[in-house]
Amino acid sequence: MHMNDSQEINAPVEQVWAAILDAEILKQCVPGCTEMAGNAEEGFDATVVQKVGPVKATFKGHVSLSDMNAPNSLHLSGEGKGGAAGFAKGGADVSLSVTENGGTLLEYSVEAKVGGKLAQLGSRIVDGFAKKMADQFFANFKTAIEGPSEDADTDGEASGEKKGWFKRIVS
Repeated sequence: MHMNDSQEINAPVEQVWAAILDAEILKQCVPGCTEMAGNAEEGFDATVVQKVGPVKATFKGHVSLSDMNAPNSLHLSGEGKGGAAGFAKGGADVSLSVTENGGTLLEYSVEAKVGGKLAQLGSRIVDGFAKKMADQFFANFKTAIEGPSEDADTDGEASGEKKGWFKRIVS
């Protein structure tokens, strides 16, 4: 399975780069992530609970970062094992560039493979699930940096008062 997409984030490239390398930010963004530890130099270990079609599993995996060209691009590669459910492995090339308004355009290209019971579900289910996971991760990542959109007032605070990761650390 292969997919490409992009996300425009309203924050400087350097702050987006720092967030990509932060285990706590990544834990917030990965759907179903229950544990995330590590660092950019040694990689990240994660535990993720997901349901793909009728198969629910807890995946334990490791993600390594390579070809790091701060703050412009990097390559992520990882593998997760879900016991009887099977395994998933793959990689992603991520690039960051400055947009006209001073924000960041995050572009990614992902290649993934699955085996075991997951592979038996069929490519349509697995590919749809992978696309949904990627879209959800990058939407969560954007929200973690920018904060919720002004219409997403869930805590009863006045719109615009919530802060994303970057705004919390510079305040």
